[in-house]
Amino acid sequence: MSVLVAKADRLLHLLASLNRCLVAYSGGVDSMLVAAAAQRALGSRATAVMAISPSLAQGEREAAAAAAEQIGIRFEAIETDELSRADYARNAADRCYYCKSTLYERLAILAEQQQAVIVNGANVDDQGDYRPGMHAAVERQVRSPLIECDFRKSDVRDLARSWGLPAWDKPAMPCLASRIAYGEEVSADRLKMIDLAERFLRGLGCESVRVRYHRGDMARIEVDAENLARLAEPAIRTAISAAFRSYGFQFISLDLEGFRSGSLNALVSIGSSTGE
Repeated sequence: MSVLVAKADRLLHLLASLNRCLVAYSGGVDSMLVAAAAQRALGSRATAVMAISPSLAQGEREAAAAAAEQIGIRFEAIETDELSRADYARNAADRCYYCKSTLYERLAILAEQQQAVIVNGANVDDQGDYRPGMHAAVERQVRSPLIECDFRKSDVRDLARSWGLPAWDKPAMPCLASRIAYGEEVSADRLKMIDLAERFLRGLGCESVRVRYHRGDMARIEVDAENLARLAEPAIRTAISAAFRSYGFQFISLDLEGFRSGSLNALVSIGSSTGE
């Protein structure tokens, strides 16, 4: 038996032992794998629950719902209102803690009604990054089956591909609020600006892209290295500038270091007063 098959068996056994579960489901490969495993282990006793808010990029809900249908798991969408929380909107380094707290508080109500356990899609590699949202999960006794079964990101993608899941090679798509520099307020208008800008760049063929929002309505564009020179070509540069200004950006910059997930976390001191 291969190591991956053994891990998959452990995952299914763990989920089956819960009797009933709610999967905190984003539509990304991690939570999709947990949802697929939960459906295999529990059938109708598993539900994938997705949080809907202005920080969700356009099209993500529809794609996640379609994937859940393909998996066969029951799908629910719930409105979360993290923008109304001052601690979230002020956008300190622990913003994700308040976002996840809001989600898990909502899920706890459903879990109590259904006598279910809440599970998420965190994997072992997530423990090495700055993730205040994981602290919220621990506080609220949310289980992380992939961590408990020693799944790294590569294991997640390999098993998702083996099971034929549609998101096995999907690039990570963190919430839009993660693009806003710490200390700059998270607002619905800024989230919409970022969403429009990233959609425009994907329309130009940039698959891995982040548009970081900095003070003064400045956009810092991160794309794969192979696209840097192309975006700097005069015609494309002019088109980007015009589009971004129409969305509300006043300054547009192209980051020469290219795309890198979590680049704003470089400004955070790990082990700071947030408790992470």
